[in-house]
Amino acid sequence: MTQPNLPKRVFSPAKTDAATARAVTPAPQTQDPAYRLAFQDDEFLLRDDLRPIRFQLEMLKPDLLLDEARIGSTIVFYGSARIPSPDRAEALVTACATDTQRHIAERLRAKSRYYDEARKLAQLASTTPDDAEGRRQFVVCSGGGPSIMEAANRGAADVGADSIGLNIVLPHEQAPNPFVTPSLSFQFHYFALRKMHFLLRARAVAVFPGGFGTFDEMFELLTLIQTGKMAALPILLYGRDFWNRVIDFDALVEEGVVSPNDLTLLHYVETAEEGWSYIQQWYRSRETPSQG
Repeated sequence: MTQPNLPKRVFSPAKTDAATARAVTPAPQTQDPAYRLAFQDDEFLLRDDLRPIRFQLEMLKPDLLLDEARIGSTIVFYGSARIPSPDRAEALVTACATDTQRHIAERLRAKSRYYDEARKLAQLASTTPDDAEGRRQFVVCSGGGPSIMEAANRGAADVGADSIGLNIVLPHEQAPNPFVTPSLSFQFHYFALRKMHFLLRARAVAVFPGGFGTFDEMFELLTLIQTGKMAALPILLYGRDFWNRVIDFDALVEEGVVSPNDLTLLHYVETAEEGWSYIQQWYRSRETPSQG
């Protein structure tokens, strides 16, 4: 007996039934929310007791689309949304009305060089060839917003490479920067799921000067590695002077709340070339020697 031509499925796809459900004849029964298909019922999906389902959806959607886009690994960029690009830095200082504003603007202007370094690092990482299975490696991934995040996505775009943006819904508008690849531009409701996606494919992380959000992301990463929940990976800390001024890491050791070895998780750098060289060296040093 020859192999029969078996159908791939016997039930209608959900997409088909969804279209049929939208075209239903109006009636008191069909117009009541109870009649809606569960996955088409926003009011139902947004109930508090559906939070576990929403967690699953925010986990699944980006993961599936990144898999389909053949994203094997990422280089993650953390950093302030307030540091101006060099071409905007002078205008920021000029617009100041008080000495206090001018002092802050000048400090931000001094850090504007990190916009260029983030952009260059993204350019370098984005030239990484695909692996033997055709999966893309060291794909640039940022929070999708302005400043350092914009610089990262812009650097990838400079060399014709795709890049990822992980935006989050905030009380004030946070639109994706124009350099994020549209099909890799994601929006999250839950910070926890967004942070998880930052690290699931991360094989290197570059941390530029930043505030509460940058601290939050960096310290969570350090905690995951310190506790053994996550394997070690290269962590670049851009701007030794900035970080030594805002965080006394040595004092944490002196107080006995972290070990001296914990500080070796961080590697201070100043330039894109220095950072990319360290990442390459880090992985070369862990290659398994071939057996002769």
